[in-house]
Amino acid sequence: MNRRDFMRLTGMGLVAAGMPRFVRAEEPGARKGATGKDAKPNIVFILADDLGWKDTACMGSHFYKTPRIDQLAAQGMIFSDAYANAPNCAPTRACLLTGLYSPRHGVYTVGASARGRPEDRKLIPTPNTEVLDPRFVTIAEALKSAGYATASIGKWHLGQDPKSGPQAQGFDVNIGGNQSGAPKSYFSPYGNPDLPDGPKGEYVTDRLGDEAVNFIKDNRQRPFFLYLPHFAVHTPHQAKPELIAQYKGKPGEGRQRDPTYAAMIESLDQSVGRVLDCLDTEGLADNTVVVFFSDNGGFGPITDMTPLRGSKGMLYEGGIREPTIVRWPGRVKPGSTCDTPIIGVDFFPTLLEIAGAKAPTEQPRDGVSLLPVLAGGAIPPRDLFWHEPVYLEAYEKAQGRWRCTPSSAIRGGDWKLIEFFEDNHVELYNLKDDIGETTNLAEKLPEKAQELRKRLAEWRQAVNAPVPTQLNPRYQPDASQGKAPAVKGDWD
Repeated sequence: MNRRDFMRLTGMGLVAAGMPRFVRAEEPGARKGATGKDAKPNIVFILADDLGWKDTACMGSHFYKTPRIDQLAAQGMIFSDAYANAPNCAPTRACLLTGLYSPRHGVYTVGASARGRPEDRKLIPTPNTEVLDPRFVTIAEALKSAGYATASIGKWHLGQDPKSGPQAQGFDVNIGGNQSGAPKSYFSPYGNPDLPDGPKGEYVTDRLGDEAVNFIKDNRQRPFFLYLPHFAVHTPHQAKPELIAQYKGKPGEGRQRDPTYAAMIESLDQSVGRVLDCLDTEGLADNTVVVFFSDNGGFGPITDMTPLRGSKGMLYEGGIREPTIVRWPGRVKPGSTCDTPIIGVDFFPTLLEIAGAKAPTEQPRDGVSLLPVLAGGAIPPRDLFWHEPVYLEAYEKAQGRWRCTPSSAIRGGDWKLIEFFEDNHVELYNLKDDIGETTNLAEKLPEKAQELRKRLAEWRQAVNAPVPTQLNPRYQPDASQGKAPAVKGDWD
């Protein structure tokens, strides 16, 4: 997608206007300290939960208010074609932290892979791993070895300290992170053993922002890696009453009209602002890389990814394409937009190269460094992959029985193919001409479909990706006709 198309689809115009001239910084030489001219860059990685591709103003929303995220975009680079490694949260986090595709570590979904009614599952899905094995080297471990102070503040969802939580994976500080995928409450008391309660009624998104500010201040004299994975805007959908009131009666657009969800996004935006303000007041902004990313598509029943198809839990674009921003003063051109397709595993080699940290020799590398792209250049064309050998229940009748059945996907250039293992059919889309994935071209262009399917199969073989083939003896093809979806809430 070129910049003009991106502006047209999202309705965004503010980022490009009135930006300062781009000045390229000198190449890094010797590192002298956290605030000196040649210091190692600090890294702040802000990860939203369930924030859809179009859930910020700078990505085209006219309902949600996100002035601080918009400011970050105006000062950095927006990636229009950035992807999570999975359509739900735990596998995305495992891939992000290790730089490995899901078949390498076995985290494919949230909870069991055999979700929903047994009578509805045609295949026996691949067993899921819910905990990231500590044998995998994470970004935090690599950066810690390079002299960085490290903190994980917020949602972890890949295990529990002391054996498999953040402090077992290279983080000096863990605030709020454990196996839980969602807060019991957004208001204190939180019921979180890794997050001491604040004053009654304290809002957790505010609290995590305050904890992030404290970590920055405490470590301003040394390079630091702050991983800030917010619980927001995952369910339960709870927000501060005074913010909810501002959205009541405001005209919505599509499904972007829920006042509580909008207020949650605004609190997330304010927390981002606290971090940016702290970097400014501490004199660290010019030597800090800030990344803003989301873990999967938005929650379909409450928000809208139009023109993208699908939502959280689906391999269509609305389930995996994410709002993504990188700010690096002096290196990344302010107000720029990049249409190079990137994916979560790319952040591992990118952040290690930024920090001058050594990559683990015993661990494969599935992503590529984005430094050339951040500098306004290019990276060689390559394919992106997804593998979901699992079932995810539908949220709504319109989705049928499932959001996701065992499947894989590949994006190569403008082309995307999804292969469904239950009946071995494929869907082929040209994302340049059809970003909404409305027209399946597999029958019209069988050679292109076969080409992509072959590359997808070769990738699965290279990473030892399991493909479910065993039939489920309990399967009853007509058992659920006319029945409501199996899931009423959102726990993945």
